[in-house]
Amino acid sequence: MIPILSRINELSRIERSIGLSDVEKGEQAALRTQYLQILRGQVFSTLLSVSVRDTLGNDVTPKKLIDKKIANAQ
Repeated sequence: MIPILSRINELSRIERSIGLSDVEKGEQAALRTQYLQILRGQVFSTLLSVSVRDTLGNDVTPKKLIDKKIANAQ
């Protein structure tokens, strides 16, 4: 579980009930940006472990993905 998610949810509940101050709105925006960066990083690392095979078992992983794997390994 992503640790900042509980604070994001807490701010969301406060926003719906009584509204947020300007400071809390800034915090919420910063936390959401950070959350998206974490999520994108997780998706990226998952994609780096993927290999695509056709029905005959041949590796048909796109060259762009292979290049990213090589660049990330260095």
